[in-house]
Amino acid sequence: MGMTDPISDMLSRIRNAQMVRKDQVDMPVSKMKIQIAEILKAEGFVDKAEVVATETWPVLRLDLKYRSGRPVIEEIKRRSRPGRREYVAKDEIPRVYQGLGIAILSTSKGVISNRQARKLGVGGELLCTVF
Repeated sequence: MGMTDPISDMLSRIRNAQMVRKDQVDMPVSKMKIQIAEILKAEGFVDKAEVVATETWPVLRLDLKYRSGRPVIEEIKRRSRPGRREYVAKDEIPRVYQGLGIAILSTSKGVISNRQARKLGVGGELLCTVF
């Protein structure tokens, strides 16, 4: 049986791994997850994001980041779900914790952060928020 929401699974794996202070977390790979991981890496929330070939199938491996023993990602929340999609216009893009966090959007220009979406002047589906 397939997974109904792979992005929620990804975010839950990150949250759970950080609660038990894991250095790395592995998850099934997809193009969308790779794009989200690259944004998390570019914004400084994770150290490394790479696709690793295992004996059976490739996995996406994230190296988690900690500061003074606490996870850098304090909160990672799924916004748009399969049962309730959440779309935002270009002038409705949220500022997460007054700019300290980011929102990740799926737009016509690809999967991008809220800062990039404002620069490009595009809205889209609000996938998740990270702080």
